[in-house]
Amino acid sequence: QEKKIFMVQGPYPIIRHLLRARGWVERKLPSVGRQLEQHHPLHYPWPPAEEEEEKEEEQCDEDPNGIHDLMSYLVRDRLPNFIWTNFLEATDHELLQQDHVVNHYARVDAFTTKEGLCLSLQNLPWIEQADPNTFFPRCYRLGTTDEREAFIEDFRLTAARSLLKLALEEAGDRPVRTKQVPNSAKGAGWHRSHISHLKHSTAQAGSPLYPELVEEALEVCKQHLGVLRHQDIDRGTPSPCRTCINWDRFLQEYYRVAHEGAGLVLTRQQRKQCQNLLRCLAEQLPQLGMEGKLNVWILKPGAESQGRGIICTTRLEEVLQLARGFTAPSVQVGRWVVQKYYVERLLTIFGTKFHIRQWFVVTDWKPLTVWFYQDCYLRFCSWPFSLCHLERARHLCNVSVQKWYKTSPDQDPRVPPDKIWSNKQFQEYLAQLGQADAWHQVLVPGMKAAILNALRCAQDQVGSRKGSFELFGADFLIGEDCQPWLLEINSCPTMRPSSAVTRQLCANVQRDTLRLVLDRKSNPTCSTGAFELIYKE
Repeated sequence: QEKKIFMVQGPYPIIRHLLRARGWVERKLPSVGRQLEQHHPLHYPWPPAEEEEEKEEEQCDEDPNGIHDLMSYLVRDRLPNFIWTNFLEATDHELLQQDHVVNHYARVDAFTTKEGLCLSLQNLPWIEQADPNTFFPRCYRLGTTDEREAFIEDFRLTAARSLLKLALEEAGDRPVRTKQVPNSAKGAGWHRSHISHLKHSTAQAGSPLYPELVEEALEVCKQHLGVLRHQDIDRGTPSPCRTCINWDRFLQEYYRVAHEGAGLVLTRQQRKQCQNLLRCLAEQLPQLGMEGKLNVWILKPGAESQGRGIICTTRLEEVLQLARGFTAPSVQVGRWVVQKYYVERLLTIFGTKFHIRQWFVVTDWKPLTVWFYQDCYLRFCSWPFSLCHLERARHLCNVSVQKWYKTSPDQDPRVPPDKIWSNKQFQEYLAQLGQADAWHQVLVPGMKAAILNALRCAQDQVGSRKGSFELFGADFLIGEDCQPWLLEINSCPTMRPSSAVTRQLCANVQRDTLRLVLDRKSNPTCSTGAFELIYKE
C-alpha cells in the first residue's frame, strides 16, 4: 500500500541496504523467487550466491531473523515500485507503469557508446554555440565512407603539422642552413628515384633528410590554412590532401622522422615559415596545441566498454586494416571509431597518466535536468607515461585493464599502490604545482560544460520517461593547461570499490542518488548530499 517494493539486479549491496533501512521490501528476481518456493516460507533461506558480490550483500546487510527474506516471499507476485538494475532493454520500458521508478532511460547509447557520442557531438554546432573540438578529441566512425575519408585527410594533415613541429624542435637554437632548396627539387618533378637514392644514402651516412620534405609539409599547411580561412570559396581550391604530393612516400618519410630518429634540415626561411604557419593554424585549430607531434591515434570498438579492444597506433595503414575487418574478428566490421590520441601534451602525476571519473545524474530529459556530483576520483596507470611505448599499461587507466598489470619497477613510488586518488588529493597536488585555483576555475566548469553539451546533442534521441533517472560516469583526461577533455560517458558506472577511496565514494554516491530520486519527492528541501543541480531547462 505504501508502494515500497523494490528490486535490485547486480552487485549493489549498498542500494539494497539503504532501501531496507527506509522500510522498503525487496522482491527477489524471478529465479530467486522460484528457489524460495521450493522451501517452506518459514525457513527463510538466503538464496544461493550467483557471484562473489552476493557474499558482499550478505555481509553488508545481514538478516539474522530472516525477516527480509520472508517479506520478499510475500511480495513475490507484486510489481516492484523501484527498480535498480545493470541494464534495462528498451522493450522493458514499455512494460513499466507510470509510478515505477527505474534507474535507466531507453536509447542512452546515443551518448554512452563511443560510436554514439562521436555521432551526437557532430551536431553540437547546430544545437549550441559551441565547438566540440574544444573539449572532445577529434573522432571518426570508420564504418562510414565519408568519415573514413575525413580521417585519412586528418591523419595526413596532422602528420604535416607534426613534421613542422619536429623540424622546429630539432633546429632549436642551433644554426640552420641558409642554402635554399634547389629549384629542381621544389616541384612535382622531384623524381621518386632521386628521393629513393637520397633516402638510401641518408640512412647509410646518418645525414638529415632532404629539405624537400619540409617544403611539402609547408605547402600542405599553407593550403589547409587557406581552407580554414575560407579563402577557397571563390577559387575552388582542392583539398590540401588532394595535391600532387605522394602521400605514401610523405608518410613513410614522416614515420622515419617522428619514430625512427631521422634528422631534418631547415633553411632560415623555412624556419620562419614554420613558426608563422603554426601560429596561424593555432588560431584556427583548437586542438593544435594538445595534438603533439607524433600523430598517435587510438582505435576503439564502437560499442565496447572497460578498455576492451582498444589499440594505440601511429600508422595510417594499421587503422585502415582494422576498418576493413582484417583484425579483431570479435568486433563487427565497420563498428570501429578512431580518435586522436586524447592529449599528447597531457598533465601527468609523478610521470604517470591518469583520468578523472566524474558522476552525474539525469532526473528528467523533458525538461533536461542534470545533477553534478561534487566528489570524484582519479585512476592511474601501472606504468610510467610514454608516447614512445604504446602498451595498455601506460595508456588505459581503466581499473578493469590495470588490474592485470603489476606496477612497473620504474614507476614513481609516490603513485598510490591502489592507483586511486580522491579529488581532494588531486587539489592538493595542483596547489603544489602553483595551480590551486585550477580545480574550481578551469577543471570543474570545463567538465560541467562538456557533460551538458553531450547531453543536449543526444536529448532528442533518448527515450524520455517520467519516473526514470540514471547515474552516469564521465571520464576526463587533463591537458598540461588543466583543460579537461571528455573521453567517454558510461552508463552503469561501476560501484565495485577497488580502493579505500572508492569504497567510501561509491557508497556516498549511491546514498545521495537515493536521496535525490526518492527522498526529495516527499521532501523537496531535503539534503541531496554532494549533488549540485547544474542545469534545468
